[in-house]
Amino acid sequence: MKRIVCFGPGPRFKGGIANYNTSLAKAFDRLADHEVHIVSWTQQYPAIIPRDFIDRKSRKDQLEGTRIQVHYLTNYNNPMSWRKTVQAIKFLHPDLVIFQWAIAVQGLPLGYIARQLRKSGIKVVFDLHFVIQKEGSGLDQRFTKYGIGRSDGFVVHAGQTADQLRQLFPEKKFAVVNDHQMVTNHSIPVVRLFHPVYDMFKPDPDFDVERWKKEMNLQQHVFLFFGFIRRYKGLHQAIESFARLYAQRKDVSLLIVGESFWNTLDNSKLSTKLKNAVFGIAKTLFLKKQDDEGNYRPLDLIGAYGLQDACKVVNEFVPNEEVHRYFQVSDNLLLFYLTATPSGVESIGYNFRIPMLATKVGHFPETIQDGFNGYLADDRDISSMVSAMKKALDQPINRINVAKTSENMSWESYASSIIQYFTETVK
Repeated sequence: MKRIVCFGPGPRFKGGIANYNTSLAKAFDRLADHEVHIVSWTQQYPAIIPRDFIDRKSRKDQLEGTRIQVHYLTNYNNPMSWRKTVQAIKFLHPDLVIFQWAIAVQGLPLGYIARQLRKSGIKVVFDLHFVIQKEGSGLDQRFTKYGIGRSDGFVVHAGQTADQLRQLFPEKKFAVVNDHQMVTNHSIPVVRLFHPVYDMFKPDPDFDVERWKKEMNLQQHVFLFFGFIRRYKGLHQAIESFARLYAQRKDVSLLIVGESFWNTLDNSKLSTKLKNAVFGIAKTLFLKKQDDEGNYRPLDLIGAYGLQDACKVVNEFVPNEEVHRYFQVSDNLLLFYLTATPSGVESIGYNFRIPMLATKVGHFPETIQDGFNGYLADDRDISSMVSAMKKALDQPINRINVAKTSENMSWESYASSIIQYFTETVK
């Protein structure tokens, strides 16, 4: 019997990392002779951050039918809870603790917890969703080095992430491996695995696609932008390129589905105003000016380009039970990102066999084969993005190709590789 702890946001939280951590725990749970625990935050970020991170809309219990135990213990703002987390994990005597690393600001609590666990002889691995922060700040590198600096190994989803790991720790020896190769010369193992395809989102065979398209006033060809609205995801590029396409043909629609990341609280409340004020000061001190998303309002471009009739906007968090609707009515997924680490939205897309249109940034050239399972556009080149959209219309991607791309990207395979590597191959 192996006991595994998945540290990261539990299923009560919004967002891709919560979905990821929950899906990984479920995959471990499906393996024979494994006991799985999720150790979760109660509050993931400094209290001054003006955002609601709790999923208050999804209704289905994601852990129904599993044996997984969830422990909501860690409050970012309460160091005593960090100590409590360490003691709780030590009490479980796990064979492996795998941390989800997705943002530098969490470096203080995660670095402390990981160090204390390793002192007790518990094996610690970080599953890296980034190394170099997408929206940088003066403290990011320090937080990251402290947060992940004491680990028995890492999991990465792209070659770029492994390269950044070497850049951050030039004094350390890393061995990027797969297929359960042995690590020698006291190198730190970095296991490269593709981001699995989400199994929590599936097409509904009884869903009436044409009826729903008509109700939403969508045209024949639908391009989808899905997920939290953040600058790095390039929604402004998607809207601008769509505007140029729409000027040439009217049988297309742009479906934008997602919550504005920094607009989830009631701004009329005094508590929200105070958080905004304090957070604004913190951003001025620590955040690079070009990375401040406070004035990022890409949806304003819809009116500026006169696209009100061509765009359908669902500017809110979508419950898990409703995600399938938007993917099933769409023909292509827009991923015109400015920077990219492996994308949870891309992973969802594979489950719906939807072709991907992406920029040549981050890992996208590794997973999206131009002309096979999608089309690639040049970075920050609107004309190239328009060209990719035209190709998607004139030379549609065979959805069977999209399915082939993800054949070996299951959660079971991913979880098995982690177990075999970090508890069997590496000693």
